[in-house]
Amino acid sequence: MVVSPSTMAAVRQSGVVPNAEYLLSAEGVRKEFPGVIALDDVQFRLKRGTVHALMGENGAGKSTLMKILAGIYIPDKGEVRLKGVEIQLKSPLDALENGIAMIHQELNLMPYMTVAENIWIRREPKNKGFVDHAAMFRQTDELFRRLNIDIDPEIQVRDLSVANRQMVEIAKAVSYNSDVLIMDEPTSALTEREVEHLFRIIRDLRAQGIGIVYITHKMNELFEIADEFSVFRDGRYIGTHASTDVTRDDIIRMMVGREITQMFPKEEVPIGDVVLSVKNLSLNNVFHDVSFDVRSGEILGVAGLVGSGRSNVAETLFGVTPATSGTIELFGKKTDIGSPTVAIQNRMAFLTEDRKETGCLLILSVLENMQIAVLQDKFVKGGFVQEGSIEATCEDMAKKLRVKTPNLDERVENLSGGNQQKVLIGRWLLTNPKILILDEPTRGIDVGAKAEIHRLVSEMARNGVAVIMISSEMPEVLGMSDRIMVMHEGRVTGFLNRDEATQIKVMELAAQ
Repeated sequence: MVVSPSTMAAVRQSGVVPNAEYLLSAEGVRKEFPGVIALDDVQFRLKRGTVHALMGENGAGKSTLMKILAGIYIPDKGEVRLKGVEIQLKSPLDALENGIAMIHQELNLMPYMTVAENIWIRREPKNKGFVDHAAMFRQTDELFRRLNIDIDPEIQVRDLSVANRQMVEIAKAVSYNSDVLIMDEPTSALTEREVEHLFRIIRDLRAQGIGIVYITHKMNELFEIADEFSVFRDGRYIGTHASTDVTRDDIIRMMVGREITQMFPKEEVPIGDVVLSVKNLSLNNVFHDVSFDVRSGEILGVAGLVGSGRSNVAETLFGVTPATSGTIELFGKKTDIGSPTVAIQNRMAFLTEDRKETGCLLILSVLENMQIAVLQDKFVKGGFVQEGSIEATCEDMAKKLRVKTPNLDERVENLSGGNQQKVLIGRWLLTNPKILILDEPTRGIDVGAKAEIHRLVSEMARNGVAVIMISSEMPEVLGMSDRIMVMHEGRVTGFLNRDEATQIKVMELAAQ
């Protein structure tokens, strides 16, 4: 018998909980979208008081299953059980009322409302029919004290860093007193210290008997926080194991169905002349006196903690936020990069950090997103776009990057986060740049795709492209860079050559 969500919610509120081995489970679930089978007869079982990691390449079906469990999608087939009772969740509100909360990879807060208003929306404390803001701020303070979160409840969300917005999302989910908490890539924008804080919160919640589903691509996190894990591949369930029973290589083989022998395929290539020279570059109140050179064939890694100014420097180099002082020389010539158009004309390309906000055009197709930077030159004749030629070129690039999409007409918003990232990378590779700026190029991308992107970056360096690669992942910076530039609070604190760079030396410079 299928129980309605309202009946199950009433059972939950009564405190009478059916006896069941699993807190939440799914069996034989299938979900199909136009042209794509996202899930094919998959299963998932979450025990009370455990952290269950969900692993798989982008497009494997992880987020689709979690959206079914969170009431966002309705499965075409299969059953979902909550505390042993079969239930049909028809909306996110159904899920929340039944104690299932999901923190999405793409944050869903309302920027022009306060932190407290975001957390208690639709549940605001009332006084004589009006919202009691004083009570709402007190409740938020109490919640934050319990989670050891130091954020002003009265500040607007738009004024928070991405990391603090993530903490607000977590607090909002906890505020529902949920039995199940689903976290989709919760550490993608967090510093090492913030990750430690998040893990303390997770351990406290686990000790209270809450079941936590943890979607991640980061192997070290799995072994640190997860009790067990399940692997999906190409929409199918592969297996579940205790995290203590397997190695990192075992998990990779399950995820990709093949060996990945070299995660960081850095090649020794000839380093040529300086193609980009930056002298005393500054942006008022953001970064100061940044100076460095990059040569053809060189990969310059840029490291630093969140807030160090790395991304701001990249945006200034590309003309998004023109510098207030300092000089930029391209190929030995002083150049005023006042806009991205000027940067592109000078053979520069920039992969932005935030693919949703400043990268992808979500409502447009894969083809439209890839071709937008090259609608000129050889693809335009007599004022008309050579559609056949550009479509064939984009098709080849999509295959090279293994973009999982039914066809190039699919809207980018329907792709997984990792495949959206591949579309962006393809856009800029099509411009055949001489200077390539990559800001967090593998954030939210699975282990197989990471290796592919690293190979592409090495290939471009071998072909003489100068690469600036910003990354928060220390193994990526150490494994791919010829040199590493480290920043702290808007200033360059030092440079390290590949043969001398270690994680400790980088962190010493990043925390000065």
